[in-house]
Amino acid sequence: MTPAWVDAFTAVLVAVAGLAALIGSLGVLRLGSFFQRAHAPTLGATLATWCLALATMAQVSFAGGQLFVHAALIAVFIALTAPITTIFLMRAAIFRERLRGSKDIPALEESGGPANHGQDPR
Repeated sequence: MTPAWVDAFTAVLVAVAGLAALIGSLGVLRLGSFFQRAHAPTLGATLATWCLALATMAQVSFAGGQLFVHAALIAVFIALTAPITTIFLMRAAIFRERLRGSKDIPALEESGGPANHGQDPR
């Protein structure tokens, strides 16, 4: 049986995780463009994952009588992959917007990008 303070700590972490996931979801609904919407769920998912991993580690460590850190691996992998995935999605969106000729995204004229159609910039 776990102490009451461990249960309360776990409950607070689970509530914070749920709140972070809710805020990230509302960010997806409220924000206008893809570029704005990409940040809210990434940050919310990372925070929620860390809170749930800490809650799991605390609860299982006290229930089992020994330190349980396996759940931290999940949080570490999410913390490493979520920003990288977001960067790739943002780059793909920027590329698509440049191909469409969007005025919001500057062209890569000096680097021989889509504006020069691969020609030498000299």
